[in-house]
Amino acid sequence: MPSELSARIVSALAQHGYNADREAVTLLAGAKYPNTALEEVLDLIADDTLRITAADVRPVIDSTPSDPSSITEPANKDSTRDNNAQDQSISDQKTEYLPSQSNSPNDVTPDLDSSPEQTTGASQPPQKAHTSTPETNQSVNSFDINGDITGRSTGTGSYDDFVSVFRDRYERLSSHLRSRVNHRPTQAIGSMSGETDTAIIGLVNDIRSTKNGHWIVELEDTTGTFPCLVMKDRSFADVVNELLFDECIAIEGTLSGDGEILFANDIHFPDIPHNHTPNTADRHVQAALISDIHVGSQEFVYDAWERFAAWLHTDEADAIEYLLIAGDMVEGVGVYPDQDDELDIVDIYAQYETFAEHLKSVPGDIEILLIPGNHDAVRLAEPQPGFDDELRSIMSAHDARISGNPSFVTIEGVQILMYHGVSLDEVIAELPSPKANYDEPHKAMYQLLKKRHIAPQFGERTRLAPEDSDYLIIDEIPDVFHTGHVHKLGWGKYHDVLAVNSGCWQAQTAFQRSVNIDPDVGYAPIIDLDTLEMTVRKFL
Repeated sequence: MPSELSARIVSALAQHGYNADREAVTLLAGAKYPNTALEEVLDLIADDTLRITAADVRPVIDSTPSDPSSITEPANKDSTRDNNAQDQSISDQKTEYLPSQSNSPNDVTPDLDSSPEQTTGASQPPQKAHTSTPETNQSVNSFDINGDITGRSTGTGSYDDFVSVFRDRYERLSSHLRSRVNHRPTQAIGSMSGETDTAIIGLVNDIRSTKNGHWIVELEDTTGTFPCLVMKDRSFADVVNELLFDECIAIEGTLSGDGEILFANDIHFPDIPHNHTPNTADRHVQAALISDIHVGSQEFVYDAWERFAAWLHTDEADAIEYLLIAGDMVEGVGVYPDQDDELDIVDIYAQYETFAEHLKSVPGDIEILLIPGNHDAVRLAEPQPGFDDELRSIMSAHDARISGNPSFVTIEGVQILMYHGVSLDEVIAELPSPKANYDEPHKAMYQLLKKRHIAPQFGERTRLAPEDSDYLIIDEIPDVFHTGHVHKLGWGKYHDVLAVNSGCWQAQTAFQRSVNIDPDVGYAPIIDLDTLEMTVRKFL
């Protein structure tokens, strides 16, 4: 099948708002007069058709009377993007779509020998027809940021700071549980009669097993602590393996005869409600989610980044108006032992200058949001403030928005929780592999959503800064949860919240080889904000 003609057919269909399967495109390209065949197919299909199939094409193949050369590319939309970049050929890219049902790059077998037209044209999701005027088709730049610690940090590390942040954590997370259980303060439970039904809401203070294999979970609230016994034969006993210290839960049960312990009948998490209905944009617009660029590393994959940036200038990427980068713009300096041996750029400011140069290759009409990660030149303790004025000035060429880590971003009405993802290491280390692992990073993200907290466990692998309030609580329910850090690609939905870990742009380092992590490099998840459907582009 002539790839150029096929690409023109796919473009013409997309211009009319339709998708087509490969066989339909093949039949149209092989027709005696493809242009007329295409026009007749469009006339005959039902109004509610989204995908044109071979069955739609076959009846009209032999009745096309016009010249195939008349098929032309759709005209470009008015845009402020660089025309030179649009003309740049990317025909040598190894580019593909991954289906939205998949949640791992290993779920598909990429056809990397195919041309971009063949691997992406007939398998991309339906696109809306561009029927609006240039004025209404432009970005409305609906972009709001909440939960940013930048300029608001008050913590000094004092005892009072720690008391304040944990008291705030308890009060806010317990509010999500109070309507579900008839709870009592631990101090009041201590004076209740034995064999009374009650419930406790508290932070997990201790977890220990008995000699018989049962579990004792000690909860703490603002009045004291109280032990709860989870019998190993109860249907919910395995949930204990999902618990982390310092997270907020509720335990319902019956007091022992002496009133000294609560026999657990159920365990509740703050959790995302099952009836959550996601917000969507009221027009067809897309956002690209990426993270972990690591400019300055010898393993930064420059070629993949250049392919990605060049693709953003093409018609296929025309609906992408937002680029969200979830931390680690640069490799940093002194982040881990002997890092200097793996640096291509040894000066931290030079790393950011080079990153800024790479950012210039992104189309100028794309709104960019940057949040820091653990390799960036900000404090390591979370919540992390955005970059300081000097680094902001270095990265000012594209006029990117800069916020702290984490940040709650509302774009075109869609609420996106941006978090670099350091606590995923802790969740993966502490929980059983089926619940959280590096090959399926979105499952660890599910746990954070279930616990309604970015970093539930304090004082272990994740550095946390005490503030006057807990900036890491997931108060509002996001429609999209975007993380990075672990350099693995994975996505899925938890109670209709789309969780996406976007991989990286850095090849395997010596450290990753030592811990057997094989990074997913050069991927760009693309979200349709009007449907929250997602496809993944690969540029390596």
